Amino acid sequence: MIQKVAASEIRRICAAALLRAGAPESHARLQVDLLLEAELRGRASHGLLRLPRIVARIRNGVADPRTSGRHDWQGDGLLHVDGECGLGPVVACAALDALMDRAATTGVALAAIANNNHIGMLAFYAERVATRGATLIALSTSEALVHAWGGTKAMLGTNPIAIGVPAAPLPFVLDMATSVVSMGQIHDHALRDTPIPLGWALDKAGKPTTDAKAACGGAIAPFGEAKGYALGLAFEVLVAGLTGAALGRAVRGTLDATEICNKGDVFIVIRAARMEAMAASIALYLDEIRDDAPAEGFRRVAIPGDRANAVRAERLRDGVPVAGNVWDDIVALARA
Repeated sequence: MIQKVAASEIRRICAAALLRAGAPESHARLQVDLLLEAELRGRASHGLLRLPRIVARIRNGVADPRTSGRHDWQGDGLLHVDGECGLGPVVACAALDALMDRAATTGVALAAIANNNHIGMLAFYAERVATRGATLIALSTSEALVHAWGGTKAMLGTNPIAIGVPAAPLPFVLDMATSVVSMGQIHDHALRDTPIPLGWALDKAGKPTTDAKAACGGAIAPFGEAKGYALGLAFEVLVAGLTGAALGRAVRGTLDATEICNKGDVFIVIRAARMEAMAASIALYLDEIRDDAPAEGFRRVAIPGDRANAVRAERLRDGVPVAGNVWDDIVALARA
């Protein structure tokens, strides 16, 4: 059963659950902000269903809610971050703050982050940076969840990319996985006991399936066939090369509650006066695209992020639809 919960109530109850698990208030608030933003934008796969697992990881000693990570600058523009098993968004935002400060003088700064927990929806970080007048390119890896083009078993991560560019009044934000969907979306379908579209995934035997539960033990398809597979593989080796993270089937820790998380994250922050000066022109260009006549079968032409922003406004007004079993688990954690 789906129930609608006010954003303020979600923020209060989820923060209580994390505080009870030992997170400092500021860290709990940041983790909840990330999960709530995913729900507000219609990304339940990266939202509240992950909170019980986060709490379990804290209790099992594979997530430390107190640390913000350890920073080691390698020259002027390269920051190595040991996440010290911290909460994903806490470590990530601490790294971004350091990059923003450094890029103010160097123009470009890169963080290679290892030993951090799941950082969630990358759009959260792209918007955070772009609204402060800088550009972000973000990459992350995951467990092997995607089959190679022409293959039958999971060999590489969903390996998303996000790009945030300043524009007015809202920045341009792209956030996409190199798989057809995220495994979180498949888990969401499994929790709701609804089928997935044919073409999303293979089952454990390497056969196409519409059964979300069978897909959880199988492999997701790469987007764009061979090209999406090649791009995802390129991100996998690039992130691992920069961070020292595990590769492919050796990656653990974003879908379980017991393993140390050994994937990698890379953030590149660019601060350029020309980019900030272009914000108004970029916004006008995006509006020109929106104003183009839609093709047959389309209601309108959209820019990446338009649908999410519309859903966000609606859910802030009317409440966030949450699966009843997910919300019950979170309330129980808050009261435990």
